[in-house]
Amino acid sequence: MREVEVDTRLLSNKAIPAHERLIFPLDVPTREQGLEWVDRLGETVHFYKLGLELFLAGNYIELLHELTRRKKRVLVDLKFFDVPETVAAAVKQIRSHGADFATVHGNEEMIEAACREKDGLKILAVTLLTSWDENDIRDLGATVSVQQLVLSRARRALLRGCDGVISSGLEIRALRDQFGDGFFIVSPGIRPVENRLTDDHKRVVSVEEAFAAGADYIIMGRPIRNAPNPVEKAKEIQETIARLF
Repeated sequence: MREVEVDTRLLSNKAIPAHERLIFPLDVPTREQGLEWVDRLGETVHFYKLGLELFLAGNYIELLHELTRRKKRVLVDLKFFDVPETVAAAVKQIRSHGADFATVHGNEEMIEAACREKDGLKILAVTLLTSWDENDIRDLGATVSVQQLVLSRARRALLRGCDGVISSGLEIRALRDQFGDGFFIVSPGIRPVENRLTDDHKRVVSVEEAFAAGADYIIMGRPIRNAPNPVEKAKEIQETIARLF
């Protein structure tokens, strides 16, 4: 991987081990395939994201338990969105299973309900999916820019008790400028500088750009999963992160 000079003034100063700042999404159709990836990546990855595909495959909680048994950290990315009491009940259920983070993608009342039941589980609000751009929000009738929408949603989420947000790397600097560094920013849609793939992520940045802007964690899947040697690619990313921190 080509080394990139990075302005380190905005690097996260939270007490997070460097090797835990990379989150790998287990976007596979079965629990068995998920564990195959965990076995394959071994000590190169210490933090995993479990999303909807695996949830619908069954044995989701069993996989979560297995990851925590192996001392891995887990982000439950189910983007809870329902009436507030149902969201609260879902958070109450998931908090007992050892996850570190869970995502909510809803209005202020949903977020407040989720935070009321977190009890140690960290709640992250999804600001705007990285598969969306200005054209997509225009289609829904929004008249603000992507950045304005992200900042508005983040402000409301943090006021309601969220521990952090999920945000594209393109908006991280503005989030830090507006709200400081007392909350977590987890950034998906990460692409290496030399390999900005054309896929469903429209708003992407590199590893270095995300952390230089103030991200605490990055989520990176396809560049590792689709590499000729995924383990070596994961090691490469971890080496980049270690150099930064």
